[in-house]
Amino acid sequence: MTDLLANLNAPQLQAVTLPPVHGLILAGAGSGKTRVLTTRIAWLMATGQVGPHGILAVTFTNKAAKEMTARLAALVPINTRGMWIGTFHGLCNRLLRAHYREAGLPQTFQILDSADQLAMVKRLLKNLNVDDEKYPPRELCHFINAHKEQGVRAGQAEAYDNYTQKRVELYAEYEAQCNREGVVDFAELLLRCYELLQRNEPIRKHYQARFRYILVDEVQDTNKLQYAWLQLIAADGAKIFAVGDDDQSIYAFRGAEVGNMRDFERDFAGPNVIRLEQNYRSQGNILAAANALIKNNRSRLGKNLWTDAGDGEPIRAFEGYSDIDEARFIVEEIRELVREGVSPTQIAILYRSNAQSRILEHELFAKAVPYKVYGGLRFFERQEIKHALAYLRLLGNPDDDTAFLRVVNFPTRGIGARSLESLQATAHQTNCSLYNAAASLSGKAGVTVGGFIRLIETLRQETANLPLPEIVEHIVEKSGLAQHYRMDKDGQERLENLDELINAAASFVDDDGVVMGHQAEGGALVSFLTHASLEAGEHQAGEGQEAVQLMTVHSAKGLEFDVVFISGLEQGLFPHENSVAQGQEGLEEERRLMYVAVTRARQRLYVSCAQTRMLHGQTRYCMPSNFLDEIPENLLLKLNKKSAPAPTATPAFGGGYSAEPVAGGLRIGQSVEHAKFGLGVIVSTEGRGADARVQVNFGGSGMKWLALEYAKLTPV
Repeated sequence: MTDLLANLNAPQLQAVTLPPVHGLILAGAGSGKTRVLTTRIAWLMATGQVGPHGILAVTFTNKAAKEMTARLAALVPINTRGMWIGTFHGLCNRLLRAHYREAGLPQTFQILDSADQLAMVKRLLKNLNVDDEKYPPRELCHFINAHKEQGVRAGQAEAYDNYTQKRVELYAEYEAQCNREGVVDFAELLLRCYELLQRNEPIRKHYQARFRYILVDEVQDTNKLQYAWLQLIAADGAKIFAVGDDDQSIYAFRGAEVGNMRDFERDFAGPNVIRLEQNYRSQGNILAAANALIKNNRSRLGKNLWTDAGDGEPIRAFEGYSDIDEARFIVEEIRELVREGVSPTQIAILYRSNAQSRILEHELFAKAVPYKVYGGLRFFERQEIKHALAYLRLLGNPDDDTAFLRVVNFPTRGIGARSLESLQATAHQTNCSLYNAAASLSGKAGVTVGGFIRLIETLRQETANLPLPEIVEHIVEKSGLAQHYRMDKDGQERLENLDELINAAASFVDDDGVVMGHQAEGGALVSFLTHASLEAGEHQAGEGQEAVQLMTVHSAKGLEFDVVFISGLEQGLFPHENSVAQGQEGLEEERRLMYVAVTRARQRLYVSCAQTRMLHGQTRYCMPSNFLDEIPENLLLKLNKKSAPAPTATPAFGGGYSAEPVAGGLRIGQSVEHAKFGLGVIVSTEGRGADARVQVNFGGSGMKWLALEYAKLTPV
């Protein structure tokens, strides 16, 4: 027993040895939460308070469940195979398999993954003759899953207009089809299990009596239904030991409710809240920055990270003239770090949006620095980019069958597999390309494929005399790609990537359309496509090769590195404009994301931004992120800042393009004062005269668009 508890600090020991009560463990980043969780289970069994069969341990990933099981097996001499340790979905699946009849399921019920669910919804819409452009399948999947995660069946869903009423009806049809086919989606696993326990008293009593201790990892990531499921299981006296960090709740877009932790404190834990604040990962200055940032969030349970490892190095801050300048700085610093002996695998570059990876990848490739994109694809390998490039390839070479097949029915234009088979057979017989064979098709196939051919011909004519960036922008818009992703609830990131493709084209040529720094054989478009193909080649580090890690901040959660670069710290980018538009809740979620980013670093942290950044093919002037201002000056080592010329374009994420004075003589970059919002800086302008508007960064009050006629802004 002494050995089991030997390496715990005082708060960890208090948490592990809690008496039979509910407990909420506020485990800060790097504070040893997994150790506490597994040691708690081992201690309960070692002291005879419960056997392996009386434990229910819930995690959020299969990886975490396996790690917990492995650690537990190393602590106590038991067979963990039969224990109920797993994810919410895995445990619910196990329970439903045992009680399939009572749950109204066939014994061999199958589980739909997200791709299977999408395919079923598409099939449903087709069978019901529903317009899938008006009711996009992916969006309908989100509608269904969101309702299930709130515990709402189709018969309980509210509809406030005809459009929503139709979606509710389609939800009901989807439920009926799943029941006919004996299948369940991921959201259904939890909802069906909850409903079974709720209505079937003997089964509910059995599991309530069995599981006397319930342990929950990452409780801040639970949604409404998961929290209700835990309440139901624990309703007959079981004790819940919940471990989490409200400061690391970053999955609101998936339905996670950070408020569940406050509810748990009220509903269960009461005075039994233990804070794990000693950090075993990061040095002092990094933790001081994290604490200073997160204290600006109002809705916190509160804790303050500390370490006995010393202050360490200051946080290095860099402001480049441009996004290219920022990327070059990051890569040069990495090369120097590697020369000093830092392993590339211990260096990570974090960014808020996937689209930011393109310019970083380009610079890493150019400087021969091995890298890997963690948890995602390299820029030129992403679906939406390959679609856009396929359209561009057809402009220059309509006989490119690979490009043709990729986009002939994307976005969907009613060209089925049978039509394509007929087209391919014709092309084979006549020894010509699919594009040329299309003229031989008749009937419906001739009409639908012919429409695609006319689209490509029109695009070729419309882009014949345009500069490269405008060609790319025109194709993205007129091909239907942009509209397709606008209709997709999850399409925002893909739209940002398409915008970044336009930026890539703009940086590929000079103002006169001349290709810069590349071989220009075949013209700008051909050269750009060649460049894209080369950068999409096998330049990413191979298996086992040491490489710098690139990833979004969301992907970085749970990871740690000796050196971390947080790039793109600009207003509208990080914090992201979409989140800021949601008000205080959105801004606080972004700040938690920044907190996660900072606490990934063990020894050295870099934060960087750019004064100008390409956005939709235009150079925009950027304002540094408010998060940079929230890091105390004494923690920062400011590296050489390159001064930028006076801006000639609107700041990032604003409207218009002129930096000329608007009404009242106000200009971009000018400090102003407002009676309600206080001091601010003009970051964008739109319109002229009485219709003029300005976007002002008011710091704590956020970004505001104000009509000049009524704003009464006073220059400072």
